[in-house]
Amino acid sequence: MSNDKDEVVTTLKQMICDRTELGLTIGQIGDEQPLFDGPPGAVGLDSIEALELVVGIEEVYGLTIKADEVNVVEKFHSVSSLADFVIDMKAAS
Repeated sequence: MSNDKDEVVTTLKQMICDRTELGLTIGQIGDEQPLFDGPPGAVGLDSIEALELVVGIEEVYGLTIKADEVNVVEKFHSVSSLADFVIDMKAAS
């Protein structure tokens, strides 16, 4: 994993801790752990918390995420997949 991705992963984990009511710490969120309720061991984000995460990403990285143009299930599957998405969007902007 590159340093850039490491930084994005850490930022996203901190964002999840700060912007949700889950009471998690960075150390409790795995890079490949599913973010949404469903699979066993998922972080447990709901749609409102996902929106908070989108707003945070837009603020921190200066990006615009349009839900109708993004495969949310794929891109927001885990912190790692979300970090890849953010890096790709930053590179394209």
